Amino acid sequence: MRLWVLRHGQAEPQAAADAQRRLTEEGRREVRLMAQRLVGEPLDIILASPYVRAQQTAELVREHLQMRRAIVTVDWATPDDDPLAALDHLAERSEARVLLVSHQPLVGQLLSLAVDGHRQGHYPMPTAGLACLDMDLPAAGTAALQALTSPAEHRDE
Repeated sequence: MRLWVLRHGQAEPQAAADAQRRLTEEGRREVRLMAQRLVGEPLDIILASPYVRAQQTAELVREHLQMRRAIVTVDWATPDDDPLAALDHLAERSEARVLLVSHQPLVGQLLSLAVDGHRQGHYPMPTAGLACLDMDLPAAGTAALQALTSPAEHRDE
């Protein structure tokens, strides 16, 4: 499986509930910039947290890539979900090329668990941070980190 992990773009600092925070204009710009990194990558599916900012991020990527398939909302990708459970859910998927749009601290812990076999590794995932993992099967310690990038690295493009 090739797993792309994208943290949502910058979101407004407050809303009635955390799950309702929306992307800012800067967040939309960050996401469009990182979506450009996915052009030419044949994604089979986009999975996204149910939180508004993740849904907006996933939709911006879907539009940028002109994907016809709808975003699939998964309830196991919210900020404080268990990265081991996320790997288990990913292992149940039949798709070979997956984009997961989620949140910190889940995304950082998921990268650490998948690559290092534990959750203590440090993988910087600022807003709209994007990582690419290759693994035969989603499981702890089985992934090879192919790319890790952020909008700050691509601002002048």
